[in-house]
Amino acid sequence: MAPSGTHPSGTPDWSNLNVLHRNTLPPRAYFHNYYKESDALAYDVAKSKTLSLSGTWKFYHAKSPFEAPDNFDPSSFDTSSWADIAVPGMWQLQGFGKGPHYTNVNYPIPVEPPNVSFTDNETGTYSRKFSIPDELKGEQIRLRFEGVDSSFHVWVNGTEVGYSQGSRNADEFDITALVKEKGENTIVVKVYQFCDGTYIEDQDQWWLSGIFREVSLVGFPRESRIENVFAQTSLDSDYVDGKLKVRVSVVGSGNLRVKLVDAQKQILTRISTEVLRDDVVEIDFDEGLENIRPWTAEEPNLYHLVVSLNSEQHIAHRVGFRQVEMKDGLIKVNGKRIVFRGVNRHEHHPQYGRAVPLDFLKHDLLTMKRHNINAIRTSHQPNDPRLYDLANEMGFWVMNEADLECHGFESIADKSLSSDQRTMPFRERQLLTRTEAAKWTTDNPEWTAAYVDRARHLVIRDQLHPSVIVWSLGNEAFFGRNFKAMYEWIKEYDDSRPIHYEADIYAETMDMYSRMYPPIDEIVRFGEDEEKKKPLVLCEFIHAMGNGPGNIQEYVNAFYKYPKLQGGFAWEWANHGLLTRDKQSGDEFYGYGGDFGDEPNDSTFVMDGLLNSDHTPNPGLIEYKKAIEPVQLLEESGSKATFINRYDFATLDHLSCLVSTTSTAKPINVEIPSGVAPGQTFDLDLANYVGRADGDDGSVFTVSFRLTKATPYLESGFEVANAQIACNESSNLQEPETVAPSLEVSSPTTNVLKITAGQSTWAFNTLYGTLTSWLKLSTELISKAPEINFFRAPTDNDIPQDGADWEDKYLHLAHVSTKKVEWKQSPNGEVVIETRQRVAPPVLSWSIDCTLTYHFRPNGSLVIKVAGVPKGENLPRTLPRVGLVMEMPKQFDQVQWYGRGPGESYRDSKESQLIGTYSASVDELWTDYDVPQESSNRTDTRWLKVQTAPDVGNDAALFVQFADQDGKARKTFDFQATHYRLHDVAEATHPYKLRKNKIDDVVLRLDAAHHGLGSGSCGPRTLDKYALLTEEFEFQIVLQ
Repeated sequence: MAPSGTHPSGTPDWSNLNVLHRNTLPPRAYFHNYYKESDALAYDVAKSKTLSLSGTWKFYHAKSPFEAPDNFDPSSFDTSSWADIAVPGMWQLQGFGKGPHYTNVNYPIPVEPPNVSFTDNETGTYSRKFSIPDELKGEQIRLRFEGVDSSFHVWVNGTEVGYSQGSRNADEFDITALVKEKGENTIVVKVYQFCDGTYIEDQDQWWLSGIFREVSLVGFPRESRIENVFAQTSLDSDYVDGKLKVRVSVVGSGNLRVKLVDAQKQILTRISTEVLRDDVVEIDFDEGLENIRPWTAEEPNLYHLVVSLNSEQHIAHRVGFRQVEMKDGLIKVNGKRIVFRGVNRHEHHPQYGRAVPLDFLKHDLLTMKRHNINAIRTSHQPNDPRLYDLANEMGFWVMNEADLECHGFESIADKSLSSDQRTMPFRERQLLTRTEAAKWTTDNPEWTAAYVDRARHLVIRDQLHPSVIVWSLGNEAFFGRNFKAMYEWIKEYDDSRPIHYEADIYAETMDMYSRMYPPIDEIVRFGEDEEKKKPLVLCEFIHAMGNGPGNIQEYVNAFYKYPKLQGGFAWEWANHGLLTRDKQSGDEFYGYGGDFGDEPNDSTFVMDGLLNSDHTPNPGLIEYKKAIEPVQLLEESGSKATFINRYDFATLDHLSCLVSTTSTAKPINVEIPSGVAPGQTFDLDLANYVGRADGDDGSVFTVSFRLTKATPYLESGFEVANAQIACNESSNLQEPETVAPSLEVSSPTTNVLKITAGQSTWAFNTLYGTLTSWLKLSTELISKAPEINFFRAPTDNDIPQDGADWEDKYLHLAHVSTKKVEWKQSPNGEVVIETRQRVAPPVLSWSIDCTLTYHFRPNGSLVIKVAGVPKGENLPRTLPRVGLVMEMPKQFDQVQWYGRGPGESYRDSKESQLIGTYSASVDELWTDYDVPQESSNRTDTRWLKVQTAPDVGNDAALFVQFADQDGKARKTFDFQATHYRLHDVAEATHPYKLRKNKIDDVVLRLDAAHHGLGSGSCGPRTLDKYALLTEEFEFQIVLQ
């Protein structure tokens, strides 16, 4: 008889929508059990009933679940041939499997929910041994996983314990009956790369797998124990006295004690009660909470809630008293409107992926504190539970988000549109595709339990934290019945916080409106719409991809002008680059989509943070700090300035004020009026403290607001805000005295004019219309002639919008052709050379016809007057820049300038860079973005000096100014000095590749105007007032 069979014999748990968990314990709040109350109040996990199982495990990688080991009988189970792996960790980042895979929207697997592949589903089998420590013997032993991606089965001593999914949610198993209290135990965890839950875990991040958070054994009393603690803190109607509601779930019986102690560990209130059998005990504290110190992100006052059962279990958790409510159509905390000055923070480390070490997490939050950030959206999943403890202590508003996104279904819906539907306006088309996309899971009743399960895990784990003031149901998963079910479940369990979800675009169910990347005029219209009865929060705005974002300040100004606009969360905190090496050269770099052979991928879209991949700040973060500073200059008149307090709760009494000018070395203390309340203005008359400046450049007042005393996280004297006020600033050109009565002119060779004035000798090519040489004291200043140029290496924010237009119009291929050159010596002794040139691309007919007029003066200076007229069809709407590009010999690697600095700046991203005199080497000027692009510009420059280092022994230098059309007054300009040519930057895909094209000479860019940055990579391009529209232009440069 022929054999017969079926494989698999049934639907695997990891591809079965009806199985979310097997044998897991109900979710609970994140807390530790202690033997003594004093240990609980010390929050020392080492003294708790917790044994970490993190460390080195044995590991076996298989291509599919059915090729993974399946016999874990202790008598024959052998892992001696298995590899080692670190836990927590992601196996793709430890050399296993196909490697990291990045997509923003699309699923990396064939779409057939809830099914995933039986054969192409990498499976990692982990194993380690452990012994029960003496202090846990006799306890109920739980095995706890804080996060496993994407699902897993677990065995202990050869017996299957259970299964769970929900990658960023915690799971706990009771393994008491399976462990041996004497001798070694063996744990095996089989982790699946994909499961049915993958369809609702399609977040914009790397697809990575493994046990990526802590694993531990947790001891609970075996007979009678506290299973869970729920607490709601609030304030009375006057926001003065505290209210506390506690709900304790108890198994068994005994003496239950609940008390609240203050920061000095003094008891404020307590209660003791007997529990006779399994029960949920509810306690309302009505006394002892008078004049409570409320918790806010600005003053995070914490108390200690201590819950004990008998003498065997003590739990302590920090709590804060704050009242979060939807009132007067606004989100209010403790009765006051707040503004989110926030960021979206993904969990990411450049070497460990989502397995983020605690020190690295702390560093992130400290960096946020140093940059005026007051809010975190945990995009797009519950974070490491230790983040919330830090947020409680340090003071952050937290929008805590469920582990839910299914954006990939929108790609399917979009590709299914008819040709007529594709021509619909974007918003209408988006509504249509989202409605269709929602049918897969979001509006599908078969998925309701899976959605609500993620809400349960989110809320129950993190409900005790005062920093969590908004629940968020997920991200980019459309809208439908299952989000309504999540909302209803949360409100039933915890009605003390509002709920957010962006895709409920009409706020039909949610407590607020939410938008991603709207243009400023759209949110202004919302702010002015009296029909809107709920506030608007921008859950994502100012897309910080590469160089940018620009025009941040306009958003922040709108937040404060219109009460219904309650701030937003910048996208996003950090680039997600993964540290790797070039396989041929060995060069290190931060990889993005496609660098690991991953297909399909979304390339550099994972590099969209305010921090670099190594979590050092980008210029965008510096600018964001300035835009959201808590003391803001409103207006100025002469030496009088009006400021406003932008804190939500704090006065300015904790700040000091220092005033200096660009011509005074020592700052002077200025008294801030006492008791300046949030939203209140105050005036400073700076003339009373600092005299009018003298000197060639006049003066600019710099006002600095600093911490008077150190906080636990910021040092005394730390600057939280600043402002500058122009004061008698000079606009006069600096010109040398005439040193020669006239110029000497000769023509040593065909097509070359030689012009000499004192210590300067120029050579000009009359065929090409270019200045080919400038000798000063026998030192050559020019290695490549100045040339009119409009190109910049496209930024990430350029590419989809203005940059697409530039590419479409072949602007990157535009080159200069000389039409005519005329020269003469004028009566004042100048030699004047007029060059007519046409700048045009191939293929198209447009051009910019330019006239460059060179004035060689007897005083040794050179004035270049430039005029341009755009002509023809198909002109680009904007230009990247208008200016000259030249190259100077390598010894001119030192730069001094008077203008904005020290960092890079652009016309819509410059307020953080203060006006002053700065010096740097050319290398120090370079901003090395993880993805090479336009960078390192300095705007609002008054003068520039490019010179040699002091040890070169050469005084030759190039001094640059721009002048008005009369040639009398100084105008500001932009400059860039680098060792990289513009097109080399544009073509490089990684910094290490760009460095291979680094040149010795200095590329000097001198611009009359420069296009803004915007956030067009995922949002609006720069505002028109910052755009460099394609129009006629004139400027003149004075070189000496």
